[in-house]
Amino acid sequence: MPKIPYKVEKQNEEDDYEIVSFEDFCDKPPTAKEDLLTLNDNINYRLFYESGKESKLRDAGEGSGTNEILTETSLNGPKAPNKKKATFAPFCRSDKSRRVPLFSGIKPKTRTDDSMREHRYERFSSRRGCLNLWWEKGAALLPGMLVGGLLCALAVATWWAVAGALGGRWGDDHYRKLWERVHPEEVKKPLTPMSLEKPVITEYRYHDHNNLSTKNRSNATDNTKKDVKKGFLVHSPEVMKELCARIVDDEMRFDCHPQNGASEEACVKRGCCWKATDDPYAPYCFYPPQYETYQFINSTENKHGMTVYYSRSCDTGYPEQFGVARIDFNYLSNDILQIKISDAENKRFEPQYPEVPTVYSSISDIKYRVNVDSSAVGFKVIRNADNVTIWDAQNTGGFILSDKFLQLSAVLPTNYTYGIGEKQASFLNDMNWKTHTLFNNDQPPGENIHLYGSHPFYLGLETNGNSHGVLLLNSNAMDIALQPTPAITYRAIGGVLNFYIFMGPSPEDVIAQYMEIIGKPFMPPYWALGFHLCKYNYGSLNVTRDVWQKNRDAGIPFDVQWNDLDYMSKGNDFTYDKEAFAGLPDFVKTVHEAGMHYVILIDPGVSAAENPGEYPPFDLGLEMDVFVKNSTDKPFVGKVWNRVSTVWPDFTHPNASAYWKEMMSDFHRKVNYDGAWIDMNEPSNFLSGSMYGECSPEDLPYKPQSIADNGLKHKTLCMDAKHFAGSHFDVHNMYAISEAVATNAALIEIRGKRPLTISRGSSPGMGHYAGHWSGDVFSKWHDLKASIPQLLSFSLFGVPLMGSDICGFIGDTTPELCKRWMQLGAFYPFSRNHNSDTSKPQDPVSLGPIVVEASKRALRMRYRLLPYYYTLFWRAHTDATTVARPLFFEFPKDKRVYNIDTQFMIGEHIMISAILDEGANTTNAFYPGPNPWYDLNTGKQLALNSWKTINDEETVAVKGGAILPLQDPPAKGPVTTGNTRSLPIQLLLVPDTAGVARGELYWDDGDSLNSYEEEKYSHIIFKLKENELSSFIQWWGYGVPAINTIRVLAQNLIKTVTVNNVSTSFTYDKPTKVLKIDVNINLDKPFTVKWTNKASQKI
Repeated sequence: MPKIPYKVEKQNEEDDYEIVSFEDFCDKPPTAKEDLLTLNDNINYRLFYESGKESKLRDAGEGSGTNEILTETSLNGPKAPNKKKATFAPFCRSDKSRRVPLFSGIKPKTRTDDSMREHRYERFSSRRGCLNLWWEKGAALLPGMLVGGLLCALAVATWWAVAGALGGRWGDDHYRKLWERVHPEEVKKPLTPMSLEKPVITEYRYHDHNNLSTKNRSNATDNTKKDVKKGFLVHSPEVMKELCARIVDDEMRFDCHPQNGASEEACVKRGCCWKATDDPYAPYCFYPPQYETYQFINSTENKHGMTVYYSRSCDTGYPEQFGVARIDFNYLSNDILQIKISDAENKRFEPQYPEVPTVYSSISDIKYRVNVDSSAVGFKVIRNADNVTIWDAQNTGGFILSDKFLQLSAVLPTNYTYGIGEKQASFLNDMNWKTHTLFNNDQPPGENIHLYGSHPFYLGLETNGNSHGVLLLNSNAMDIALQPTPAITYRAIGGVLNFYIFMGPSPEDVIAQYMEIIGKPFMPPYWALGFHLCKYNYGSLNVTRDVWQKNRDAGIPFDVQWNDLDYMSKGNDFTYDKEAFAGLPDFVKTVHEAGMHYVILIDPGVSAAENPGEYPPFDLGLEMDVFVKNSTDKPFVGKVWNRVSTVWPDFTHPNASAYWKEMMSDFHRKVNYDGAWIDMNEPSNFLSGSMYGECSPEDLPYKPQSIADNGLKHKTLCMDAKHFAGSHFDVHNMYAISEAVATNAALIEIRGKRPLTISRGSSPGMGHYAGHWSGDVFSKWHDLKASIPQLLSFSLFGVPLMGSDICGFIGDTTPELCKRWMQLGAFYPFSRNHNSDTSKPQDPVSLGPIVVEASKRALRMRYRLLPYYYTLFWRAHTDATTVARPLFFEFPKDKRVYNIDTQFMIGEHIMISAILDEGANTTNAFYPGPNPWYDLNTGKQLALNSWKTINDEETVAVKGGAILPLQDPPAKGPVTTGNTRSLPIQLLLVPDTAGVARGELYWDDGDSLNSYEEEKYSHIIFKLKENELSSFIQWWGYGVPAINTIRVLAQNLIKTVTVNNVSTSFTYDKPTKVLKIDVNINLDKPFTVKWTNKASQKI
């Protein structure tokens, strides 16, 4: 018998059969029903029991891809794409208005052509083959048709009589036995010939989807016919008590009633355990062991992955559950596993961003394995190298899979998890029953609040120093709950559960693997790494110009001037106020002549209240049909900064990119800006819905924790608003990245240079197109400290160009707070001072000499480090590494650094340890590892593998083993990246305990597109071994400034120094043990520098 692919099939015109519902046959003669039942039953019986010897199809061959995996299934799936699945009921006895067919049958199509091929199922049903034969003979011989008809009628009558005499009337028991045969996934495969007997279940609990209430019914003595639904198959009270007693530790409880209002009655109705606990955070209502929501049907596997099918086995209390669940385990690379849990019978929404690659590296040494137990629901993912179970999703409450609620829980191998955001909290996640809501939200940062971005990614740091990561690629609102088991629970209200698991094993490996999926960071222009200055409501061009000039004159290193929305006319995009900002184009020209750059705010909202012909952004948007629509297909109207009303471009629309580029290009011809600041793109809406009409009810069986009170529409659009890609319910979290994609592309085309886009909203993949700032933080010491965990989290999320508003945005700062914030913020990858319209000015000059001097010192150190920063951004762009990183990235086996988030690394060599407390003049810093740390400014040793109290001149340390390329900025006059880049380079050599160090320099023109891809760059590696420094040119395609100074730390008394074997002069500072060599070395050729120590002196 040939194998039949088990999948939901679309009917092909050339098929000589059609898939039909059995209920379509209810009005047919008994012979038709009998024939269909026998045929369908025969096919399913043979598929399940005779194919047991070959449970895995390999017909796809070794060369087939992941999408070519074949799967065996039953043909008993509904033809219509109705998501509501009915369970056992006697055929033709259900209420057709409420139930869908139990299973489908097959009948031959009528063919009128002479080339009709043999019916493929003829061999299974000799009776129908006989009818076909007589029909064909009857069509050829008209006189024989009467005889054929009489014979067929006689055969039918005889069969009906015999069947009735032998079998009597079909009762419920007969129907259930048939159900068991045609749904073998609900019956264990027998070792002996199949038995039709099934143990009696003493009690069913039936669940009503509409009101989440249940009713108890006993089927032990009731012989009447009932419309039976699949319900909670609850064990006897004695068995249930025993199962619940197995959950001894509160930490092992998985919440069965995450909604508010849990009670013992509601809990028991869900088939769960109820037990009070002294732990105020642990759930009272929790899943019992062996809570099997789905049952295994079958699986197939080839070298590219495995596909598993499950059928729903019980009701979970959520409407429109998946009848058949499909899990695809796709082996994307040796280190990356995709696990996609979806509805096998209905297509569901999946986000179009990030643009996940479809071609991956070949698999040669896979680092993981997947365990699927056919006797239970769930799976395990295990790292092969150390046999650590990365994810254990077995016996954790089963799969809850329904239209608007999808839940999965997994036990983790560690309590040390990082990521999941955007949030304001410690960097190390709180595993003590902490729930995080992810739904992009215009909300100033605070504790326990979902913020501007949604990143369902975490990194787990295991106790042996290895790491793993997990991404849930889903754009719907969700909760992610952490508990001290340790375990994680995902609760999404739409889409599919599309997980990517990254095996590491190092933290940097995990992030590199993650960025293989979401996209590597964009390469910023060099000037973007300079200092930026802004304020909401300078109020006029005169004030803007005055602030710009005073800070330049004070010697503040400074590269980019910004304007917030007050430059606009009436708050409208792509305009400027011709009165308050008269002369803006000329000012921008002056900024450019000074070697600096200018960035403007662009909100997504477009004014909808201007007169026709007066505001092109609205007129053209209507013409190109690019605005988000309401439920009546009219532009959705809300309100933001525009004076009357606002509409929003739909950036998923095919015309949106062209529209956005035209608007940006037209304004660029008026004001020659260099970068775009895209704000309010969660998207934010002051009205919490539509200006005209009500939003459709959200009707959610589960509301994520932080939005339970106000609903999803709070401060944004209605969930029934329409985008080209889907409803706002599905695409809300994608809005910011879709705008960033369009903005990034427009800047590239308009300027022909590298773009700079900074976005407030974000989601996975944002770092490929834009940077991010942490939004409207408060001018408080708490927010100063919180900025470091936020920075480190976005490093995990693949957004290296990130920082917070230095000195705070909301409220008035103080000179002391701003001084400390400038000392920290000078080393953010994205460094900008910015505050609100109601706050006092806080640019360095406005706060007096204390802030000016602290700012100059910190920013000059930043500018000195920019060749090092720039090389790190190049590595991030090409190799998916991080720029800012936590200490455990470099010291993963040292548990003392696992919860440090008041210090951070820049690359592998620099550590920042700022003073973060009010009134303090010192701070305690930890210096981990086997190599000493040195003060970057003086070169003196600070500490080795210990804590040390430092002052505010020792907050930047360099680790032994580093070679840093540096550039001292101009000693006098304004300082920019432009005039610093032209100066000579210095090398700082910091030997480790073995006298070894290494470093590198990447250099290009800093602004051109595709410099690396077009090989218009230079890359040089420097190595130190004992007392010899050597350079190695990896590529030379762009001129690099010469080296004028080499400083070597931790040196004893020096005897001689040679450069390319030629003796040269040097200086040696005995207190700090620093060797300084003045040189003039061109880097276009390899060079060698050697030195010797005086007799009896060693390093």
